[in-house]
Amino acid sequence: MPSLQTIQPDTVVAAERRPAHVDYLLRLGDDSLILAQRLGDWCGHAPVLEVDLSLANLGLDLIGQATLFLNYAGELEGKGRDGDRLAFHRDVLAYRNCLLVEQPNGDFAQTIARQFLFSTYSLGLFEALKNSTDPRIAEIATKAAKEVTYHAELSADWVIRLGDGTEESRRRMTDGLDWYWRFVDELFDMDSVEQSLATAGIAADKAALRSAFDATVTRVLAEATLDAPVYPYAVRGGRVGHHSEHLGHLLATMQYLPRAYPDAKW
Repeated sequence: MPSLQTIQPDTVVAAERRPAHVDYLLRLGDDSLILAQRLGDWCGHAPVLEVDLSLANLGLDLIGQATLFLNYAGELEGKGRDGDRLAFHRDVLAYRNCLLVEQPNGDFAQTIARQFLFSTYSLGLFEALKNSTDPRIAEIATKAAKEVTYHAELSADWVIRLGDGTEESRRRMTDGLDWYWRFVDELFDMDSVEQSLATAGIAADKAALRSAFDATVTRVLAEATLDAPVYPYAVRGGRVGHHSEHLGHLLATMQYLPRAYPDAKW
């Protein structure tokens, strides 16, 4: 398979599909980037040292994925912006991440609930993208799927331990899942951008991934002796730049140094 650095954008992207392709890469990269930033907040604050290191490693994996997707988006865009520029110099309305990843960490159980839901979704997505007709996306997805397999297993294990643990851990795990469940449907939405790319074989048909996601969640929750959350409506908007107030606060911290010192060299 060609190196990630050697595949030329014009060999896989027709000019008429380029804007949609870039938008899709931003969605993939922004999801990983924003969740990595959230996980970084746990450094030095996790319940035990082992968990502290685990969450940090998950965050590093996600930053690596974000770097690959955003660098590729910058190449296709053709405006001279690399992954760093896209990460640190876009306004909040230009971000395309799902709402799930930008939500506050809450307590440890709430963070685990978010990680479990997102990693279970991501694993199915990357497994599907390994067959993308864009070889660059396929190669990134192949690498990411290996990393996310561990993320999904780790978070599922903690859901079970907390759910089938003490009365307090069970309550906190239940509350965490209840908080995040409203954002799950957005993960599987297929708008015109993703529909067009899925038809071309570039993007994954996320709607087709939902049944496997539901089956995994049901199995893990059953082992954790937890009931599946029920939420009356879904919350959407992240893919088109309609974010919660939480993302603005996150970006204010994440983007402070590059914006305050734009000419700094690291």
